[in-house]
Formats: sequence, structure tokens, C-alpha cells
Amino acid sequence: MIYPSIDKLLNIVDSKYELVHISARRSKEISKEGFLQMPESEYKSKKNIGRALEEIAEGYIEVKRGN
Repeated sequence: MIYPSIDKLLNIVDSKYELVHISARRSKEISKEGFLQMPESEYKSKKNIGRALEEIAEGYIEVKRGN
């Protein structure tokens, strides 16, 4: 089972491409700065890309929708 589920993430983000862009950008930010939105013990994933997806799913990253 993949966490978080793609269905849950696509309810927050408009497309898979946008999801990839946002999560990759956040993952690089985590690598560079080392700042996490949640306590490290709350993440299920050990990798930054998984942590970025978890932050999106939990609403820590605001996704602005275009008009």
C-alpha cells in the first residue's frame, strides 16, 4: 500500500504533473534546508519525496488553484 494514496492527493492537486512538480520542489527544499513541517516521528516515509507527499496530503502545503 502506497501512502498517501494518489486519489487523496489528486483531490488536493489538479493533475499528476502538478503533483510531481510541487512534491519535487518541496523535496529539494527539505534536502537543502532540513526544515520539516511535522515532527520527524510522525512521518511514515524516510525519504524526502515521501515526506513532501505526506505534507501535501495533511494540508501543510497550500496548493493554489488557477482560475
